Amino acid sequence: MGDEGRWLQALQANRAAKDQWFQHGHDSPIPHTLRHEFTALPYYSPDPALRFRLRLQPNPNTEVVEMMDSSGPPRRYLKWGTFEFDVEGQRVRLWAYRLERPQGEDSLFVPFRDATSGKETYGAGRYLDLPYNPREEYDLDFNQAYNPYCAYSPDYSCPLPPVENWLKVPIQAGEKDFPLKGELH
Repeated sequence: MGDEGRWLQALQANRAAKDQWFQHGHDSPIPHTLRHEFTALPYYSPDPALRFRLRLQPNPNTEVVEMMDSSGPPRRYLKWGTFEFDVEGQRVRLWAYRLERPQGEDSLFVPFRDATSGKETYGAGRYLDLPYNPREEYDLDFNQAYNPYCAYSPDYSCPLPPVENWLKVPIQAGEKDFPLKGELH
């Protein structure tokens, strides 16, 4: 099995494990009242063209920014650097952020909105998490894009992607919008 086959197998296994946890996990973000209806999250078909091996362009003036939150106080992040790549024939840029004071696993946070937001995907946007790599080389795989927990329950508060991470192109990869959202109270 080649690299793409292993990637696809790992992606499908991760999706199946997440669906299992969302349905049966005691700490699942799916409200208990909806778990009997929930079977699986909707995903776009895997697309290797939306998987990029990129070098992060570090921000020479790392600054603290406050990211608005869906229902709580703003969260503080370091504006760490940018990724630039081509999608749909257009050059795009996304900022990556790092918690000001990481606790536990250190990672980069890439929140974004795109042309699918509010139509096919969660309106507030989706996220990517990338394990921190001091060599600044990353796999930016939009097939791993996921909805914040506030997409599943009003009990969660989630950072909102800043305007600088709103893409005009569609990113048709990763999780789609939650089909039971109309039943959330």
